[in-house]
Amino acid sequence: MTTSWGVAMAGPSKSWLAMTVSLGLLALPGCVGASDGQAATEENGAAVVTIAPQPLRTTESAAPPRAESFADFIDGVRADALAAGVKPATLDAALAGVTHIDRVIELDRKQPEFSLSFSTYLDRIVTPARVAEGKRKLEENRDLLAAIERRYGVQPRFIVALWGIETGFGRNTGGMSVVSSLATLAYDGRRSAYFRTELMQALTILDQGHIAPSAMVGSWAGAMGQCQFMPSTFVKFAVDWDGDGRRDIWRNQGDALASAANYLSSEGWIGDQTWGRAVDVPEGLSAELTGVDKTRTLAEWSRLGIHAADGKPLPQRDIRASLIRAEQGKGQPFLVYDNFRTIMKWNRSTFFALAVGHLADRIGDR
Repeated sequence: MTTSWGVAMAGPSKSWLAMTVSLGLLALPGCVGASDGQAATEENGAAVVTIAPQPLRTTESAAPPRAESFADFIDGVRADALAAGVKPATLDAALAGVTHIDRVIELDRKQPEFSLSFSTYLDRIVTPARVAEGKRKLEENRDLLAAIERRYGVQPRFIVALWGIETGFGRNTGGMSVVSSLATLAYDGRRSAYFRTELMQALTILDQGHIAPSAMVGSWAGAMGQCQFMPSTFVKFAVDWDGDGRRDIWRNQGDALASAANYLSSEGWIGDQTWGRAVDVPEGLSAELTGVDKTRTLAEWSRLGIHAADGKPLPQRDIRASLIRAEQGKGQPFLVYDNFRTIMKWNRSTFFALAVGHLADRIGDR
């Protein structure tokens, strides 16, 4: 089925595997800002993790059938975009080849759940190869990262860790048309309002000339670029680092890394603190003290008998921390700081935030 300007009904050219993990393993804010805890992984195994503005869902019923055709739906999107000020030429280019991607709905419906221990997850994410590459990337981009740190106050090791986990340092940014993926999900009906908003934001990004329609690719859920921003997150946080008039998080490394730092900084990053640390707790310590929403100073935790996992005393700094375990009620305990909570705004997952911290520590050197 095709409209007068080329809307076609078709399946995808590339299949993707969606994965969510119990215990909040991988959640989406697009990487930053995706819809509901989905974590897309390319079928070659490269993680494409995004961030969600809505709570992680478990099960949802299928959407009721729509009365309008996909072509009519796209006609409505075009009319709304025109009314919002998007130029006709932009819409001609962006919507001419838009397709309903059946595979996107298939992945959205059938996200398998895997119950992995934190240690297994960490072994899969913080690999020796990723650590080694992270060290190389930090060295290769030392001047750029130092300049980004001066502007946004985010230490380079954390930017590189997020970059590595999200897209394999920019290699695995997704291969699906963002416009087609978002149009498919908006038409689906289950979360149409959210995805329609993201679609309109994507069309605005195209209208502003940041990327060509053919180059606006990403995950099946619509996360884009080397930092996997959803369109709404792009609009709010993406940065034109090199001043060329475009915020190109797909191909411009400076734009991508500065955008990640801007997100963290805007969400409360503290530049002279780390994320937290593994600790040992005394036997019999009340479980009531555990939880990311319960904070005490490091001095108070020390008085309760907690020390670093390597046996050293906790730092003598005026920092508030929360005692958590990666898996509810068991496993290695950690004291986590405000920066950990900021990472969890990027991705609402304890596993993910701990992995970012571990990888950043292993990369080291600022």
